[in-house]
Amino acid sequence: MSMACVPENHEVDDGIAGLNYTSFNTTSLLNSSYWDLEDYEVDKPYIAKAGRDFLAYFTPIILVVGIVGNSLSLNVFLSKNMWMLSASTCLAAISLSDLMTLLFYVLVEWLRRGLVHISPSSKISFLDTNGICQIQLYFSYVFRLTSAWFVVTFTVERYIGVCHPLRRRNICTRKNTRKIIVSLFVIALLIVLYKPLLSGVYCIGDRIVCASYPDHEFVSFILDSIYAVMITFIPFLIITAMNILIIRRLLIRNRRHKENQLITQESMIKLEFTLILFAISFCFIAFNLPFFTVWCRNFLQSMYLYTHGFSNMDGTEADYWRGVLFIVRTIFYMNYCINFFLYSITGVYFRREMKRALTTCSKSQRTVGYVKCKRINSRTSTSQFTTAQSWL
Repeated sequence: MSMACVPENHEVDDGIAGLNYTSFNTTSLLNSSYWDLEDYEVDKPYIAKAGRDFLAYFTPIILVVGIVGNSLSLNVFLSKNMWMLSASTCLAAISLSDLMTLLFYVLVEWLRRGLVHISPSSKISFLDTNGICQIQLYFSYVFRLTSAWFVVTFTVERYIGVCHPLRRRNICTRKNTRKIIVSLFVIALLIVLYKPLLSGVYCIGDRIVCASYPDHEFVSFILDSIYAVMITFIPFLIITAMNILIIRRLLIRNRRHKENQLITQESMIKLEFTLILFAISFCFIAFNLPFFTVWCRNFLQSMYLYTHGFSNMDGTEADYWRGVLFIVRTIFYMNYCINFFLYSITGVYFRREMKRALTTCSKSQRTVGYVKCKRINSRTSTSQFTTAQSWL
């Protein structure tokens, strides 16, 4: 099948789903596509080389830690004891979505950018073929969108649990939580349908690229910009507002019941999930905000250059911002690997259940040449969470 080609100097998107800079973006500021990494020159600004090195060598650590951590977290939240809690349903969805994001987005981006920087001859050409290109783009968009909005869902669940505990028993049931999660996933599938439809494989000079079609780049740029706001700015606002209301409610409740020092298991579990929420929310904002800030800066820059008809900008400045982008992008990747540590630090019940699961695996019986590893389902541990189920 013949493949359409465009001029050699044609610019393609930066490959950052939702944070792309297409050919209408006449500045070459963030036109560091996956195919030009091996052409890097040593006379670039220090920040450019440092940023590229940071992405190339630190991303594999993020991948390993994230895949292992999210897999363990998912196993814990799906255990019979934790699965009884509606909040665990949200956290299991976050873990699964983060795991898929690491595989469909972070891993692919590292193969395209980081691996070829470490070993220029190691090009992964099968990613830039029709079919695989569209599928990878589609699911990378879907799971990043769901990752952000599952955090929002967990925030809303905790807000209702803390600020409206009586309503929570009717609204935030496990059944309703699962319906919301499935609905968000279906909505995400529909919202990002535009990406595979407007993207494909074509050649630029002698290079084969997977990016937005040249004829649809302006439309793709606008839709990607909307997508960027949907996975960053809007969740920022909702999460921040909800957390402020939760903190305010907790402070008021603490003043009212200052003399009552009775601590129940129910209140401890409620506090634990609230602490997990604060930790997740803080890291979500901390790891997303630098990337979103750089994107806003370059979005405004590109719009200014486009509307004023400029075709280029200073090369040194462009290289500088490329390096900055590589650094903040890698920090952004950390959002998908950090949650396991947050659960382990703030969650007593999470640590206890994980320890039990690992202990059960190590003591599992060997039958017919294989090891059967099962989750704990003791009456003691089940009764331990019976009270918590009504709260969470």
